[in-house]
Amino acid sequence: MNQQFTKLRINTDGGSRNNPGHAAIGFVIATLEGETLAAEKKYIGIATNNEAEYQAMLSGLTHVRNFFPQCQEIEIYADSELMIKQLIGEYKIREEHLKRFAEAIKVLLREFSVANLHHVLRTNNKAADKLVNTALDERQL
Repeated sequence: MNQQFTKLRINTDGGSRNNPGHAAIGFVIATLEGETLAAEKKYIGIATNNEAEYQAMLSGLTHVRNFFPQCQEIEIYADSELMIKQLIGEYKIREEHLKRFAEAIKVLLREFSVANLHHVLRTNNKAADKLVNTALDERQL
């Protein structure tokens, strides 16, 4: 499956209604030029917004590793400023369960020769945000 891609981007998002509450994740994997290669959404049960954000990034990175093993450079975009700043070491992670997510993400990031994390506004993360809301809406049916 499309293993020739060596540079990719991931947009991730996680959300919880009522925080903690029903939560979902979404991610979009695309070429650097913007061609979507994969998109997934998943209801994850009861979780906080932060837990959902971390799970979304972990799931997106795992998908890249499983389905695009030739990828060596990754650009990651998320609208959680807290998570991005925690992962780059600018903010301390206080919750133990989030530290475990962060460590798993960092292990995956080390598999890439280049891995850049970017905070973006929700308006610049619409596709991933829509996946999260769709998964939550479907859960409500």
